[in-house]
Amino acid sequence: MDMTPIISAKGLVKRFGKTTAVDGLSLEMYEGEVFGLLGPNGAGKTTTLRMLITLLQPDEGEIVVGGFRVREDAERVRGLIGYIPQERAVDRALTGREHLALFADLYHLPKAEGLGRAAWALEMVGLADRADEVVMNYSGGMKKRLEIACGLIHRPKILFLDEPTLGLDVESRTLIWRHIRELKAEGMTMVMSTNYLDEADQLCDRLAIIDEGKLAALGTPRQLKESLQGDVLSLTPEGADGAGLERLEIALKGLEGVVQIARRDGSLELRVEPSRTIVTRALDVMNGQGIRLEAIQYTRPSLEKVFIHYTGHQIKDDWV
Repeated sequence: MDMTPIISAKGLVKRFGKTTAVDGLSLEMYEGEVFGLLGPNGAGKTTTLRMLITLLQPDEGEIVVGGFRVREDAERVRGLIGYIPQERAVDRALTGREHLALFADLYHLPKAEGLGRAAWALEMVGLADRADEVVMNYSGGMKKRLEIACGLIHRPKILFLDEPTLGLDVESRTLIWRHIRELKAEGMTMVMSTNYLDEADQLCDRLAIIDEGKLAALGTPRQLKESLQGDVLSLTPEGADGAGLERLEIALKGLEGVVQIARRDGSLELRVEPSRTIVTRALDVMNGQGIRLEAIQYTRPSLEKVFIHYTGHQIKDDWV
């Protein structure tokens, strides 16, 4: 992967009335990577994407895409990018092939070239055998694959995807994931927003966790998980009161391999260094305190834990 930034955004701010949707966001995306914007609905992901693709002008800040400044060279930027919107943008009365022909015209492609690219794009997303059917007969997953084909018709250097699998069934999601991996293998740069943790973990080379319009964390999925500094051992004592929990917490703090301890609704959550013996040693401490165990759980770091750590809430909390 080329480490030269193909997209640079510095100090982005976007307000809608009294609401600040994006608040001082700075990001760099590199050529050939899949870069993810991860956050709940209302976090500012779509607003950020729309600024990057020239559909919205930031109130503050600067964006450079492919060497062109978005404010001064929006038309040149549009020639470099493709965009797959969150909302379905297909016409139910047109066939798949007619959609591709329309988008080829919009990009001013010569007719012969447009037909050739339409055939290539339909083959790419597995719709060649359904190309001449009207879209009203397509499933939700097929419509999303057609939208990807429309975004690829001019063979963009950078592809933006806004919630590419939102509302799709498992089979359709799997197909979209496969197409994204195929495009990455061909060297395409992609920027995608998502609120699906598994999608971000599986597809993205790097992630920006965005919360309330601000950057909460940035890194590869592995780096973000490792930033939590260890696995999590959760111990729930049987019938322990506050004093019992405090006594156990004090005893466990001296245990080798325990990095941090926090109380969680009658349980102790231990951040521990990975070890084959840590569970046994923790249980020995409990037995030594005369405290019986009601429940135990041992988990590796996950993106869900990462998100909670950096934002203080789950990605699908009610406030979104």
